[in-house]
Amino acid sequence: MTRLVDKAAIAAAFGRAANTYDSHAELQRTSGGLLMGMLEGRNISDVLDAGCGTGWYSRAWREKGCHVTALDLSPAMLNHAALQGSADNYLEGDIEAINLADQQVDLAWSNLAVQWCSDLRSGLSELYRVTRPGGCVAFTTLAADSICELHTAWQVVDERSHANRFMTFEQIQGACEGWCCSLKIHEISQSYESVLSAMQSLKGIGATHLHDGRKASLMTRQQLQKLSLAWPQKRGQFPLTWQLVCGVIERD
Repeated sequence: MTRLVDKAAIAAAFGRAANTYDSHAELQRTSGGLLMGMLEGRNISDVLDAGCGTGWYSRAWREKGCHVTALDLSPAMLNHAALQGSADNYLEGDIEAINLADQQVDLAWSNLAVQWCSDLRSGLSELYRVTRPGGCVAFTTLAADSICELHTAWQVVDERSHANRFMTFEQIQGACEGWCCSLKIHEISQSYESVLSAMQSLKGIGATHLHDGRKASLMTRQQLQKLSLAWPQKRGQFPLTWQLVCGVIERD
């Protein structure tokens, strides 16, 4: 499944979020923790953190004694990671065109980044290429029906798409066809006191940016009020529900 993805605009959106990202990145830490749980007992020395963001998991792998190469599309994110000494090496670039030779790492790790690929198979193939035989590719991504509350609320307000839509679980399975792959899907819910705080959290991790690069207009007070009324609430809270897919591909 190939999509129109404006990579430069996405890099800019995440660059703008670099300073706020970690304070809003609960989902990213949860997803990375679930993925790490699928890798227990493996002998890993060299790691590529593809889509490293602020370097949270680059640091986690270094603390385990691994040699880490951090890759990100956003220069600002990569600089933020470097300022914290997150990795041993840093690469600015695209997961779909990694500037590394074949078979360089034991683990190609990508936590909530491959959903920004134009073609998931292309991105996973690059991660597979740079991984040594006997190693693995480990990734998380988001599946269809993620942030359904946001889609539902905006449909009531103006029937326009204001948020990204993701591949189905079956499409993600299809992108992994032919490889020895284990996929798990988790539903993760977050709760917010208001629609505004939910939207601020999305903005804080750069996730309000659309795949095709269209810029979201400023929300009016009237739109915010309508969203608040239309948003499916639970016990007075405003939930955001994510369909998280964790995958491990064995490198032959």
